[in-house]
Amino acid sequence: MVMKLKTVDKFMLKSYLGPMFVSFFIVMFILLMNVLWRYIDELVGKGLPMSVIIELLFYTTSTLIPLGLPLATLFAAIMTMGNLGENYELLALKAAGISLPRIMAPIIVVAGAISIASFFVMNNFVPYSYQKMGNLLFDIRQQRQEIEFQDGVFFNGIPQISIRVGEQNKKTKLLTDVLIYDNRKGNTVTTIVADSGYISLSKDKNFLKVRLFNGQSYEENRNYEWYEKPKLRHYEFAYQEMVMPLEGFSFKRSDGSVFGDDSGAKNIRELDKDIDSLQLVADKKINDMVKLIFTNHIVRSDTTEYYMKDSTELAAQKSFPFEIKGAFDTISIDKKNSIMSSATSRLNDLKFFVTSEHDNVRSTTVKLYRSLSDWHKKLALPVSILIFFLIGAPLGAIIRKGGLGTPVVISVLFFVIYYVITITGESMVSEGAWPPTIGIWLSSIILFPIAIFLTYKSTTDSQLLDSDSYVAKIKKLKAWFKDMVAKAGLKKKEKKENKKHKGDNKNDGTDKKSSQHDR
Repeated sequence: MVMKLKTVDKFMLKSYLGPMFVSFFIVMFILLMNVLWRYIDELVGKGLPMSVIIELLFYTTSTLIPLGLPLATLFAAIMTMGNLGENYELLALKAAGISLPRIMAPIIVVAGAISIASFFVMNNFVPYSYQKMGNLLFDIRQQRQEIEFQDGVFFNGIPQISIRVGEQNKKTKLLTDVLIYDNRKGNTVTTIVADSGYISLSKDKNFLKVRLFNGQSYEENRNYEWYEKPKLRHYEFAYQEMVMPLEGFSFKRSDGSVFGDDSGAKNIRELDKDIDSLQLVADKKINDMVKLIFTNHIVRSDTTEYYMKDSTELAAQKSFPFEIKGAFDTISIDKKNSIMSSATSRLNDLKFFVTSEHDNVRSTTVKLYRSLSDWHKKLALPVSILIFFLIGAPLGAIIRKGGLGTPVVISVLFFVIYYVITITGESMVSEGAWPPTIGIWLSSIILFPIAIFLTYKSTTDSQLLDSDSYVAKIKKLKAWFKDMVAKAGLKKKEKKENKKHKGDNKNDGTDKKSSQHDR
């Protein structure tokens, strides 16, 4: 029996690990293509080295692990158990006296190991990859597009230089009808016209090499005396060669600290420190704001003392509360109007102050909520992986269908529900409307009862998703409904016959009475 169980364990591991790896790479590829589609405009046309592109793909893929691993776990679990059920292998194992929990024991251990490993990946590797990806994208965005000319269109990709070519030969790279506007010297504007030439970047992309044939150059000095004494230099040339220094066309790496302060690039220990410091800063800002509002905009005695000087007692009173209505009724109309205009002005000042201070406090609270959200997401990922496994494995055992059809549909359906709930919770946490214990864990709270329900149904051999069982139940329901209708019709018919029989009896009685009366 022990040997049999070991054989079953090896068989289950072999059946699960293959679909797990395949589904993980498929999911990650789809998610990666979605991300690249968003950044494709920033990557194309810059002549990036292949090593930079591969590095960007690697780090981008790493940041997608928290999104792809739960879906891959769900998909692999449904596919594995569905294949076993469809090929009657699951039925054979149950017939041998092995329960479903014991059959699933080895892949449960694997799912638990994946869940534990995902925490360390989420806590250490993903923040590092997030920072590297952000730095690479920042460096790529700083790089300018490569120089590409279109016939008859000005190229303005170089600061203070505009170049237009009439036509270009794609094979020889020869440019004809070249026009260059050069405004790099400030007040001196240089215009160059040439019949043909070559314009290209140097190998290190730090210089623009220009070789022109048969042209003319115009230099115009536009200083403060330009309108009165214009100065223009003109000369012709048969061949002219220029080298212009450029910036931004070569790929340069930054110091790597651009995204270092982002909460997504930090582990739990670093987030703990940030949360404590941000909480202290936010509390201090809020307390200072409330104190300034109370002292500078609410409790102010200067105007009260000025307008209430007719009343010695009220004028001496410089703090709230005191009877406002009685004091307000004792002053003149002019002073009342003056008080109202002053109050309106102070309310406007208070509104402006609260708005500006709110923006100042919000900048800190947003960082605080983001740090809290990232802290809880590192713990919620392993739990969500286990929940998806507990949904997928029982569901596959119930539906008993493998392949890429039904498992894909069910996996996508559950993942969409999970993703929508997660995004909604994160947005509510970032706004401070929900605590992170609810917003980040909401998807797990909702899906966990579903996992328990499906696990119970699978262990009791429930026909939860068997279409034949539902068809049979519908047929029984139809038959029962027809019987009920038939019985109701029979009862109605019997009632009619009884009424008719009673009516006949009454008529017989009246006939007898009439005959007796005639006698």
